[in-house]
Amino acid sequence: MYVHVKLIHLLERDTYIKNHTPKHTSINSQTNKRRRRRRRRRKMAMIIKATWVSVFALTAVLLVILVPAGEAVTCSPMQLSPCASAITSSSPPSALCCAKLKEQKPCLCGYMRNPSLRRFVSSSNARKVSNRCKLPIPRC
Repeated sequence: MYVHVKLIHLLERDTYIKNHTPKHTSINSQTNKRRRRRRRRRKMAMIIKATWVSVFALTAVLLVILVPAGEAVTCSPMQLSPCASAITSSSPPSALCCAKLKEQKPCLCGYMRNPSLRRFVSSSNARKVSNRCKLPIPRC
């Protein structure tokens, strides 16, 4: 009988412990929920960052493509040597002369300010050459 009572006592104690101790699954499930929420937040943050990076990269690419970069022109009066005969005489300018004159258009004001080149660039023949090449004379 003593053994029987002892066994009943042990069974009751085990049942009591099972019923009154916190279940690990509930703690783990709450912890897992928190972890899942954190992961979702991190993923959303990463997606938002990636989206902004993509938008900025696309904007930079569009700016590079759509905004024409000014080609660097080397201002050299020697580039206008094909126009020398047309400027010094009344002969018509060649196609090469007109192409070089259009290429050197950003430099013409600098040539007009240069005392040694002003007489050639500002002459009446130079105006005729620019008119025949359909290039307006810049106002400096």
